[in-house]
Amino acid sequence: MPETLIPPRLLPSGDSAITVEFSRNIDDAANRRVLALDRIITAEPIGGITETVPTYRSLLVHYDPVEISFDQLGEQLLARAARALPTTGKTRRWRIPVAYGGEHGIDLEEVAKTLQTTPEEIIARHVAGDYRVAMIGFTPGWSYLSGLEKFLHMPRRQDPRLLTPAGTISIGGVQTGVQCLAGPSGWHLLGRTAVRTYQLHRDPTFLLEPGDAISFTAVDAKTFAEQDRAAEAGEFVAELVTA
Repeated sequence: MPETLIPPRLLPSGDSAITVEFSRNIDDAANRRVLALDRIITAEPIGGITETVPTYRSLLVHYDPVEISFDQLGEQLLARAARALPTTGKTRRWRIPVAYGGEHGIDLEEVAKTLQTTPEEIIARHVAGDYRVAMIGFTPGWSYLSGLEKFLHMPRRQDPRLLTPAGTISIGGVQTGVQCLAGPSGWHLLGRTAVRTYQLHRDPTFLLEPGDAISFTAVDAKTFAEQDRAAEAGEFVAELVTA
């Protein structure tokens, strides 16, 4: 039986949440099942669920134990998971501009040295990637992307930084990501984007969603500064290639 058809594991998470686990590894097929289950729960609500939180390989389901028991909820979740098939229709695709290297990507030179190549080659490989938003978390708008080329896989930094800039585009382990707000990070900083994936008073507040496709394009520092001003004023800056 194909792995994608194996029933997920149900794991208690405290007394008011269930983790529906599809895989123990970061896996695109598992992530697609996570998002499919999240969608079907939205379309066919289960009484007592208060919130769902999709991750790379599992869906955390918060519930009110007064309204529904663990066993009752688990049974309904497994039934929906059996019917929740990943979507095969059109996917939203965004093109995100990035200013690589220099003050905007302070780890680019070190990454190139570690991987025994040039900064230009790192940029070219990163731009050539075809990525998916696997999950959003850690801080508002922080978008974790799958699809990073194996050549660019790198362990996270041994000395995480306490503060990294908003808009940082970085790599860590098998992932790349778009960091919206300034914050701590142990990833390697390749560049920055002016795109605000989260902007409180904008509609929509969150620009990217799990399942969206992402590609990057390189821009110079002057263009970044111009785009940064436009983004601050509420413009998306990111180009919606397909909707």
